[in-house]
Amino acid sequence: MDFYYTAGSAPCRSVLMTAKALDLKLNKKNMNLMAGEHLKPEYLKINPQHTIPTLVDNGFALWESRAIMVYLVEKYGKNDALLPKCPKKKAVINQRLYFDMGTLYKSFADYYYPQIFAKAPADPELFKKIEDAFELLNTFLEGHDYVAGDSLSLADLAIAATVSTFDVAGFDFSKFSNVAKWYANAKKSMPGFDENWEGCLEFKAKFFH
Repeated sequence: MDFYYTAGSAPCRSVLMTAKALDLKLNKKNMNLMAGEHLKPEYLKINPQHTIPTLVDNGFALWESRAIMVYLVEKYGKNDALLPKCPKKKAVINQRLYFDMGTLYKSFADYYYPQIFAKAPADPELFKKIEDAFELLNTFLEGHDYVAGDSLSLADLAIAATVSTFDVAGFDFSKFSNVAKWYANAKKSMPGFDENWEGCLEFKAKFFH
């Protein structure tokens, strides 16, 4: 399977952790976005949206990280631990994945990317949205060791990729005690977290030096 990605990208790293959890080998193709490799005709044939990550599995192309994660589990998972077949358990995991995409990770992009790419000043209102998102995540984790249910799921992998990016960006989430505890456990035991952290450090070196 070919995997087009950049190591600094949280969505890309969430797929890498999923592959690690499933013991899958990906043929990693590191994309240089600054050089416009994602806009080349050969890549646009694979992914007309020219986004990363993109997976190509025996001619089948798929993009959007959370869709890729679900596909890998449903096709290659030896069991349904990361995405249970139970409709209610699966629904909660999907809700958390959508929360990550539409609220948590979005709050990172909305606050930090204008500062990184447009040299815009920090916006206090957007910073408040980050805190609101972490407060919600903290609530989800109240009384739980995992973000969706009672065992490791795709939701943990995706949200760990996002939270670790906040970590290297310097956001202090220690006051969100449930998140801090969950994250400390993730760093110690989550499949693929070491590679995820390497990508975080690459992201930090490039944009937060």
